[in-house]
Amino acid sequence: MKYSIVVPVYKEKNNISDLKKKISFYLNKNKKKFELLIVDDDSNDGSKEEFLKNKKKNTKFIVRKQKPNDLSQSVLYGVKFSKFENIIIMDGDLQHSPQEIIKLINFYEKNRSDCVIASRKFDAMGESLSILRLISSKFLIFIFNLLFNLKIADPMSGFFIIKKKIIKKNEKKLFKRGYKILADIITCGEIIKISEIFINFKKRRKNKSKMGFKILFILIQFLIFRFISKIIN
Repeated sequence: MKYSIVVPVYKEKNNISDLKKKISFYLNKNKKKFELLIVDDDSNDGSKEEFLKNKKKNTKFIVRKQKPNDLSQSVLYGVKFSKFENIIIMDGDLQHSPQEIIKLINFYEKNRSDCVIASRKFDAMGESLSILRLISSKFLIFIFNLLFNLKIADPMSGFFIIKKKIIKKNEKKLFKRGYKILADIITCGEIIKISEIFINFKKRRKNKSKMGFKILFILIQFLIFRFISKIIN
C-alpha cells in the first residue's frame, strides 16, 4: 500500500525539521511507500524556509492562504494534492510520534478497516495535558458518543488513517471548521468500518498549543450542527 501523509501546521517552524526527518526515517526503514504533505496555514514564521532545508522529492510544502486559519480546511486542502488512496492525518507538533505511524499502518493493513484511529491513553496523559483539558476532553467524548450512539475511545483524535474516497464522498456534508476533522468525517452519515489502536501521546516540546476557548466554541457549534442534521435526516 502507498500512503499520503497530510500534516496541517501553523507556526511550527521549530518542529518541522524533526518531523520531516523522523517520518522519513521510520517509513523508509520499514519500506513503506509514502509522500509527505506539510500544509501550512500561511504562518509567515519561516516554516517554509526551514522545510526546504534538505528537501526530499517525496515531500511537499503547501501553503493555504485562504482565511480564516483552520485545521480542518488545511487537511481537506492537503488531501486535494495527495496522490495515494490511503490518507494519514497527524499533527505537526510531534505530540503524535512519527514512530507510531508504523504501528498504525501495520494495523490498518492487517485489519482492512476504512479508518483506523490512533487513540490517546487519557489515563497516562497527566504530563501531556492540563487537568482542565483532560477533564474537558473526556466530557466531550462522552457527549459525542451519547449524541451519536457510538462507542469510540477517542473520536477527537487528530491522528488516523482513512481511505481518501470516504473523504471525497462526504466532503459536501462536512462542517469543515475547527480542529476535529475526524469527528466531522465519522458523523457524516456514511457507515464505515472504524477500528482503534492506542498510542502514547507525547508532551509538546516546542511552541504553544493552539487550543483555546475559540476552538472549543467551534467544537460545540459542530456538535450542535451535526446533531440537528442527524435529527432532520
